[in-house]
Amino acid sequence: MKEKQVKIEVTDGASIPDSSDKGILNAWWVSFIGAVGIIAYLVITKPDPYRDILLFIPDGIVVTFEVTICSIFGALFIGLFTGLGRISSNKVINLIASTYVEVVRGIPLLVQLFYIYYAMGRVLQVPDMLSAIIAMSVCYGAYMGEVFRAGIESIDDGQVEAARSLGFNKNETMFLVILPQAWRTILPPVGNEFIALLKDSSLVSIIAVADILRRGREFAAESFQYFETYTMIALVYLVITLILSRAVSHMEERLSHYDR
Repeated sequence: MKEKQVKIEVTDGASIPDSSDKGILNAWWVSFIGAVGIIAYLVITKPDPYRDILLFIPDGIVVTFEVTICSIFGALFIGLFTGLGRISSNKVINLIASTYVEVVRGIPLLVQLFYIYYAMGRVLQVPDMLSAIIAMSVCYGAYMGEVFRAGIESIDDGQVEAARSLGFNKNETMFLVILPQAWRTILPPVGNEFIALLKDSSLVSIIAVADILRRGREFAAESFQYFETYTMIALVYLVITLILSRAVSHMEERLSHYDR
């Protein structure tokens, strides 16, 4: 039975390269070669301060990825149960999940970050790194919930009927039949959310988490070379997100083979 084809766009993450555009003269290649070329030119021709900046921020890159990866797993966990709650026939569970989505999506991520770190921190004393991961997970969990909901609803109702006719109960139908098929629809937007979350992780520098931006701010504060520092920070973020967007595009291509 043919599945309904659904393209899920929840947030405006990085632009994912079109798999049909194989030429080198496209926006992705121009941006990537341009960014890498400018970094190489600046480091070679003006090692002071550009090389020094580049050598100062690797620790921040590691922290940025730690926050992003931990948060995306937290968001996936929250999103799975939120998505299941959103399609639940139980009115109480459905209302709780829907309210969570509406409330969290209506509050800026920066406000949620401040609330968990400063407001709740007065009682719970949550470490800065953990506060950042919790805030990012809770915020993106709401978006992931919509991704899971749309992915599950993209599966034809006949799949449920077929599974139930074979003797699967409600939970077995969901976790053994529906979710494995929905995952092919869910995975690409999860990649988009991963890139968007990485960019938004720069907000955690405000609560003293030593990510890329925080390390850049430390360098700029010591050297007073703000233009050079933030130019390099912007280029590093651009290169990272472009590489990840290409990886997501490759993943979408691989998944499309299973639909043929």
